[in-house]
Amino acid sequence: MNKKRILLADDDLDDTEMFCEALALIDNNIVCECANNGSDALNKLDALDFKPELIFLDLNMPVMNGWDCLKTLKKDKRYHNIPVIMISTSSHKKDMEAAANLGALCYFVKPNSFKDLKDVLHSITASLGADLKDAIANLQASPSASIFSFV
Repeated sequence: MNKKRILLADDDLDDTEMFCEALALIDNNIVCECANNGSDALNKLDALDFKPELIFLDLNMPVMNGWDCLKTLKKDKRYHNIPVIMISTSSHKKDMEAAANLGALCYFVKPNSFKDLKDVLHSITASLGADLKDAIANLQASPSASIFSFV
């Protein structure tokens, strides 16, 4: 079976561990590369021998934040077509609007429960590729998911 490849950039070690644990429980064919800031994410992308099918970027990270990383990704023709989901604990409307304007696929407010995270990640990873936008639109309609779609 083909591996599903994801890149996560988040400086919070607890959030990263929870994210990776949820992915491992969902599907053992998911490979998640982790970076601790935007600069590290860009370096990992350059070093990988594959392009991830999806990138999750936390907004607030040291060295290079998610905003600057997203801007760089969308300007680079090697990576500009990779869907990017911005993640944060913030649910400020201005952050969501900025993410949309910079080319993110959607904005995901980090859930408080592991089950909610796992449910959202399951829907997203089961629909990587052509069905991803539909899956995110369906998640946005769900009352338990804090996803805001821009498509």
